[in-house]
Amino acid sequence: MMCMHESSIMTLQRAMEEGKTTSRELTLSFLKRIAAHDKQGVAINAISEVNPDALHIAESMDREREVAGSRGPLHGIPILIKDNIATADSMHTTAGSLALADSYASADAFLVSRLRAAGAVLLGKTNLTEWANFISDHMPNGYSSRGGQVRNPYGPDVFDVGGSSAGSGAAIAAGFAVAAVGTETSGSILYPSACNSLVGIKPTVGLISRSGIIPIATSQDTAGPMARTVEDAAILLSAMAGYDEHDPATGRSIGLAPCDYQSCLDKNGLQGARVGIVRSGYLAAFSREEQALYDESIAVLQKAGATVIESVTIPTEEANWQNAVLIHEFKSGINAYLKTLPADFPLRTLKDLIAWNKKHEAEALRYGQSLFEKAEQTSGSLADAAYIEARLYDLEMSQTRGIDAAMKEHQLDCLVFPMSEGDSIAARAGYPSVCVPAGYTTAGKPFGIMFTGLAFQEPALIRLAYAYEQNSLRRVAPPLLDEQHTGR
Repeated sequence: MMCMHESSIMTLQRAMEEGKTTSRELTLSFLKRIAAHDKQGVAINAISEVNPDALHIAESMDREREVAGSRGPLHGIPILIKDNIATADSMHTTAGSLALADSYASADAFLVSRLRAAGAVLLGKTNLTEWANFISDHMPNGYSSRGGQVRNPYGPDVFDVGGSSAGSGAAIAAGFAVAAVGTETSGSILYPSACNSLVGIKPTVGLISRSGIIPIATSQDTAGPMARTVEDAAILLSAMAGYDEHDPATGRSIGLAPCDYQSCLDKNGLQGARVGIVRSGYLAAFSREEQALYDESIAVLQKAGATVIESVTIPTEEANWQNAVLIHEFKSGINAYLKTLPADFPLRTLKDLIAWNKKHEAEALRYGQSLFEKAEQTSGSLADAAYIEARLYDLEMSQTRGIDAAMKEHQLDCLVFPMSEGDSIAARAGYPSVCVPAGYTTAGKPFGIMFTGLAFQEPALIRLAYAYEQNSLRRVAPPLLDEQHTGR
């Protein structure tokens, strides 16, 4: 018996083509699972709202398949979207904030338009760390004033659910959809993917349009896929990537982004690859058991044919990293986004949001709004010398003297990190990373490894990550939901 909640995109496509299931049946199955386990049962609390048109979309995709055939791999596939990505439908776009609880976007985000065109069924939106974890400097991962606390399916209230795309990660781990879209400024796709035993792809900034995503920092923001397999993530990435005339960053990707990342999938992709193992400065936070899992992963890389370069160090890993770039870019970005909302929406600036939160402090400011207040103190013009100097410093230290230097010194195809360690330096550089499941501790805590490369090296990273995945096959479903996964 096929288990829909753990099946891959291509398995489900074959089943629909052969008449064994339909998009409507898939959508109903996921909705039933959400009803059983999101707000009751295990109570993952990953879903902020369900698309009331999801079944209608699924039925239209079934009808189109009958009449005209399939649009491609995502035709009729239920997908979840993080609730800081605009959808011009009956769903809200809130960033998890009570201040935006009644907010509707004026237009689809560019990536949402791409997914609709690919035939995906937008099943609903996922909870997140409020404002993508850029309202307070001590907010718990996965908490929002609108949605409450997301819980990790592998250990609710025991294991960290990860960064701001927590709802997307927990939802896919729990089998609430086939795949999800997350967003990242620094670690918010990669860390929740590692925590929820998923594949997460944080692309090069500019590969996927930022249009319609509630921003933190234009220099680092991107969306990306979160899925149970590298293949599924590659399919979702293919659908979302593309040039958008309204996002200048996407012009960087012209001619550098293949139309089909599935073509990069190669089980033998590690043969002859040179991979740099990063340990110093990153392993101290991990238990001996987790360090042993990292060593096991490295052994898999070697057995699959990679040349492993041990103890690679990023020269600038101990640099004086600050969040000044994010603080300065947030004000201009959020003010610009709020101006795109319908004219009758009352909050138009960051200053308005701060005032609204203070007025509703008991409900909206459980963890304060220190980052909002710091950002409001900037000019918002991005002409401040402090901002320009910080941006130039970040680029120099993360790119030229950082990742570039390490990879050039050892002639590497990628760097490999435990979990998502190193995600912040790659984020500052705007470089891509892919996280892959790499096992579990005896307590059941997920562990992952991360492949990082230079700008627009997604094809190489996907090839390496897929080869590792296929030669290790470490992911298992959350034990708490095992009954449903096995079809019992």
